[in-house]
Amino acid sequence: MRPCLPPLDVTPKPSWKAPPLSCDCHFHIFGPYDAFPLDAGRHYDPQAALIPQYLRVAGALGIERMVIVQPSVYGTDNRCSLDAAAQFGLDRARVVAVVDSDIDESTLRALHAAGTRGVRFNAVSGNGTPLEGLEALARRIAPLGWHLQVYAEGWQLPDLAPRLAALPVEVVIDHMGGVRTAEGVDAPGFQALLRLVGSGRAWVKLCGYRISSAGPPFADVAPFARALLDAAPEHCLWGTDWPHPSLTSWMPEDGALLDLLGAWAPGEAERRRVLVDNPARLYGF
Repeated sequence: MRPCLPPLDVTPKPSWKAPPLSCDCHFHIFGPYDAFPLDAGRHYDPQAALIPQYLRVAGALGIERMVIVQPSVYGTDNRCSLDAAAQFGLDRARVVAVVDSDIDESTLRALHAAGTRGVRFNAVSGNGTPLEGLEALARRIAPLGWHLQVYAEGWQLPDLAPRLAALPVEVVIDHMGGVRTAEGVDAPGFQALLRLVGSGRAWVKLCGYRISSAGPPFADVAPFARALLDAAPEHCLWGTDWPHPSLTSWMPEDGALLDLLGAWAPGEAERRRVLVDNPARLYGF
């Protein structure tokens, strides 16, 4: 089991101020472990990353709305994420859960009442519903107005994109499609992602540091982010990915990550679209 680095103690503020009602569309809460123990099927060991720690990060960045994404280390036990949403308040928090394909209707309705607005498929870290269940689960959640969120590797996207485009729900792609920057913007996976979001059939999260081949300060991500913003400005979202799980040798600064978005989207209107308007439409704020 891989031990992970803890989140940073201090979050330097970014060089620009996020607009009011800005949303962090992708982060995780881990623990406390006596209340929310990790799943035996996990593939890494995260250190605790608790609500007070995240609130300090959000305060430094100017984040007022937030989307807690169920991490693989909890499998389909969503209690930690749902507890976090309740503590943040459902006026400003949503959850993307992980569920089994055979989940019953009453449980789906209870998750909805607790702030869940999407279901995640994780083809990278696993320990959740396999991709074979995409279509069946999409049909189950469509009446609720939920979306499917997919975390996949870039090489999977050319084959996966047609399936995603045919689903009866909105689709969100994690981490800019998982295409490594060393492959270039012409890589088949990234081109499949551009077509998918450009068609209006998907959204994409501009959590870009994980696709960087060069590492900090992640300058190599800029052409990919700009291509996505040009292709689908109304379907781009942003998230910190705090506390940056599974990292073992370095830890990004979240203020610097928001500064990256500022460089990719230098205009005030474009920043507001990504941080405020787009999340409000997708998550129902």
